[in-house]
Amino acid sequence: MPIGLLKLGFNFMFLFKKIAPLQYYLKAERQRKNTIGFVPTMGALHEGHLTLVRQAMQQHECVVCSIFVNPTQFNDTTDLEKYPRTPLKDIELLAKVGCQVLFMPDVSEVYPADVKIKSDFSFGNLDKVMEGAFRPGHFKGVAQVVNRLLEIVQPEALYMGQKDYQQVKIVEEMLTQTHSKVQLVMCSTLREADGLALSSRNVRLNAELRSNAKIIHQTLLQAKEMAVDHFSPKDIQAFAIKNLDIPGFRPEYFEIVDGQTLQPLERLSNGKVPVACTAVWADDVRLIDNMILI
Repeated sequence: MPIGLLKLGFNFMFLFKKIAPLQYYLKAERQRKNTIGFVPTMGALHEGHLTLVRQAMQQHECVVCSIFVNPTQFNDTTDLEKYPRTPLKDIELLAKVGCQVLFMPDVSEVYPADVKIKSDFSFGNLDKVMEGAFRPGHFKGVAQVVNRLLEIVQPEALYMGQKDYQQVKIVEEMLTQTHSKVQLVMCSTLREADGLALSSRNVRLNAELRSNAKIIHQTLLQAKEMAVDHFSPKDIQAFAIKNLDIPGFRPEYFEIVDGQTLQPLERLSNGKVPVACTAVWADDVRLIDNMILI
């Protein structure tokens, strides 16, 4: 059976490259009445990813983490080429935290030529704003790969980070459209000491940009204070765009949206959860973040 058993310290982890042996292994787990938690990633793992794995481990007997750089969600081929890949480090990190199963397929395994992969999702306005407006086709690629991976792993629960808030909402809608019984768990964003959200892209920042990148979290915190003080979304947005426009940085958007529909809010009102979402270019590195305001 083409699987690898890795040992690091006192921990063992199974590494699968192919679908069939992975599913054989998971079938045995289900026969033992073990539930399965799933953490999909694109690798270049950091503590934020590991937090998702740890949370899944607290709630399930078996946890599967996947590492797959999905080409269908990159609307910019340069971004795909630059995306960091650190497989050996990733394997070591996952084994250390006690992840039981790692799935590392290649593109032909996830998207075989003889299998029709579902991609005809329609998200209404969810994928037309913010990331969707600046990265056309991105979320259809995300939905396609997450749905495909869920078909392969068949977990009870799926763990994703709040840093990609819009992505979480897209996947939530995808689960609804496919009538999936998988529970979607959104885990809080993990941050550096200065507030910068952990991201695989952070390693591409030079020292000066990395030092100044704390402005993103600081701006979100100030936006939260302004929301509590009943400033309008328009005024908060204007402040944030100006605050983020510092040397080396270019805000792409700063939106205050309804946490469910992702549509811009004209005013803060009871019954709707306002979320501030932003994307900022630090030189040629694109950073995203968000914060629930009230």
